[in-house]
Amino acid sequence: MRPSRRVRVHLVDGTYELFRHHFGAPKATDAAGQPVGAVRGVVGSLLALLERTATHMAVATDHVIESFRNDLWPGYKTGDGIDPDLLAQFHPLEDALRAMGVPVWPMTEMEADDGMASGAALAARDHRVEVVYLCTPDKDLAQCVAGDRIVQWDRRRNELRNEAGVVERFGVRPASIPDYLALVGDSADGFPGLPGWGAKSAAAVLGRYGRLEEIPDDPGQWDVKVRGAERLAATLREGREAAFRFRELATLREDAALGSGAALFDDVDELQWQGALPEFQALSAAMGRPALWHRAERLRESRGRPSR
Repeated sequence: MRPSRRVRVHLVDGTYELFRHHFGAPKATDAAGQPVGAVRGVVGSLLALLERTATHMAVATDHVIESFRNDLWPGYKTGDGIDPDLLAQFHPLEDALRAMGVPVWPMTEMEADDGMASGAALAARDHRVEVVYLCTPDKDLAQCVAGDRIVQWDRRRNELRNEAGVVERFGVRPASIPDYLALVGDSADGFPGLPGWGAKSAAAVLGRYGRLEEIPDDPGQWDVKVRGAERLAATLREGREAAFRFRELATLREDAALGSGAALFDDVDELQWQGALPEFQALSAAMGRPALWHRAERLRESRGRPSR
C-alpha cells in the first residue's frame, strides 16, 4: 500500500559509521571472541535514528575496500593499514543491519558513496519523497545535494547542509565539487590534487567558472582576483590531464546496482522499516546487547507493525 503522506529517506554511509564507532565506542568481543564493538555501536545508533522518527532508511557499505577507481589511480585508497579488528566487522555489520530490518547495499565494483548517490537519485524521482538525507560528512557527497530536497547531514556534529550550505562551506555549487576536489585533492581517498591549489583559490576560480575546462589557460583572462594566479594557471595547464583524472575519481556514480545486477530498489516503499527479523534477537544476545532487540520490538509495536 503506497503511503499517502510524503516521506523522508535516510541514506547512511555504513562504512563511515563503522570507522566512527570503531574509534569512538568501547572495544568488545562476542562469545566466540570476534570483535563486535563497532557493529554494536552502529546498530544502536541507527536504532536511535529510527526512534527519532526516521521511517525510510538504507545503508550503503563497502563490501570490499577496492573499487574501479583503483584501476584509475595507483594511489587510490586500499585496505592497507586498516586495523584487522575493524576490517573483521565489515561483513558482520551487513548481517546485523539486515537482521535489524534495514536494507543494505553492499558495494563491490563501486563504493558506498556511489551507492548513496545512486539511492538519492532514485529516491528523488519519487514525487512522494520530501527530503533525502545523506548521512555522512564526506566532502564528495556534497555533489549530490540539490536545493532543500537532497541534503547532507553530519550526524556526529549535527550539521545539516542544503545547496546554499554547500556554497557557503566550499564556495562552489554542488555540481562543481568534483572539480574542486580535483584541484585541492582528497587525502582520505588518496589523490593529491594539483600543487599550490588550495581551498580558497579553487573556490574563487570554480565559483566563477564552474568546471575545469571552463577555466581560461591565460590568467589574464580570469575575471576573479586570485593570489598567485600566474603560478596556479601554469600548474593547471601542465597538470590538466591529471586534474581531469582526479575529477573522474571524485565524481560519484548514479548507476550503482546490487551484486545480482538488480536496482538498489524499485519503489521507495521498500525502504520503509517494518521491524527487525526474528534472528535479530539471537544476534543481539550474541553481541552482548539483548537490549537492542527489545528496543527494536518496542519501536515496531509503537508503529503498529506486525511481528516478522
